[in-house]
Amino acid sequence: MGKYGKAAVRAQELLTADITAEPASAWKRAVKEVFPNSPSSREKSCPRGAFLDLCSDGLVLGVSSGKYTRSKDNRRYAREAVKLLLKVPTLADKPDELWREIMPGEAKTENSQMDVTISLWQAGVISKSDV
Repeated sequence: MGKYGKAAVRAQELLTADITAEPASAWKRAVKEVFPNSPSSREKSCPRGAFLDLCSDGLVLGVSSGKYTRSKDNRRYAREAVKLLLKVPTLADKPDELWREIMPGEAKTENSQMDVTISLWQAGVISKSDV
């Protein structure tokens, strides 16, 4: 699990412990804990977008669906990753392969969206029924 995955799992913990009720606030607090000395890492939009999009879609257990972000690309990446993980759970051990399945034939570089999605998946906090 990478640092953005740790931040995603921590944000979900904060939300379910009701320490903070909003996914964006939970993410902000979690990345501050994980990246205390790196403002640029705390502001990175792709992993934040993946987390907020999974929350928006009601896929993060303990978090009500809602409109937490306007991101379209990160939503698609994270949602497709969850769909693929449901079909082939072993892809959780192969983030590069998971990304290639989501982006067939495209040369776009993954930007920690899979770390967020896979970490939440491995933590058992992704809903398996709402995809």
